[in-house]
Amino acid sequence: MGTWRIGEGDLLKSQREMEIIRYGLNHGVNVIDTAEMYGDGKSEALIGKAIKGFDRDKFQIISKFYPNHATPKLIKQSLENSLKRLQTDYLDSYLLHWRGNTPLAETVQGLEEVKKEGLIKSWGVSNFNLADLKELAEVPDGQNCQINEDLYNLTSRGVEYSILPYQKEHQMYFVGYSPFGSDKNEFLSLKDDVGQVAAQKHISIFELLLAWVIRNNNVLSIPKTSDIAHFQSNLHATEIEFSKDELELLDKIYPKPTKETTLDII
Repeated sequence: MGTWRIGEGDLLKSQREMEIIRYGLNHGVNVIDTAEMYGDGKSEALIGKAIKGFDRDKFQIISKFYPNHATPKLIKQSLENSLKRLQTDYLDSYLLHWRGNTPLAETVQGLEEVKKEGLIKSWGVSNFNLADLKELAEVPDGQNCQINEDLYNLTSRGVEYSILPYQKEHQMYFVGYSPFGSDKNEFLSLKDDVGQVAAQKHISIFELLLAWVIRNNNVLSIPKTSDIAHFQSNLHATEIEFSKDELELLDKIYPKPTKETTLDII
């Protein structure tokens, strides 16, 4: 479950967002993704309220810290603040939100230190390209990176060329964010053939998009919604399968990359 932009509205909207989180946890969702950047901590604070009463061992929380907080001292400060807002004793994974100016060796040192303290179970990165991942692997303890989180959807397929294969080879989990893009309305204007595939399968365009991202069972996608009906359709997407012809048609409309490309970032 993605949580970008939640917790930033009025009381009624926040109550609805908490209901969505609780609905998800009650219906098999076991990963919540957030960041200190989201609403300057408001996302984490809302999640902290929403998860009260749930067994913390039954779901995972991923959060991310700013690049300008990537030194050992600031990592710990940021983490402690996030834990306080989330009202939890630990994170399952803590990610560098994007590459900054702090040397990766220092960032890894800080992450390893808070892991040894039991404040996080694992750590990772976000918005890293192949060169970044290879550089990370060369620093002390860099091979302990468990996750890389990048943009991935039908219209942004750059990770397929080298990042997904690299992470599979190095047993690193891939999290794909924004399966519907930064603004879901942009997908309402997808090429007609995509809509026809959805119509023929009697599913919504959003169900198609999410089902496509997770089609190979090698990607964790983190869709975000503030609507119960949309959330239910997200859950239904896990049951959708595509025929070979359907996948070939989608590849023809939005081709997979044939060379290294600059990664899209939202």
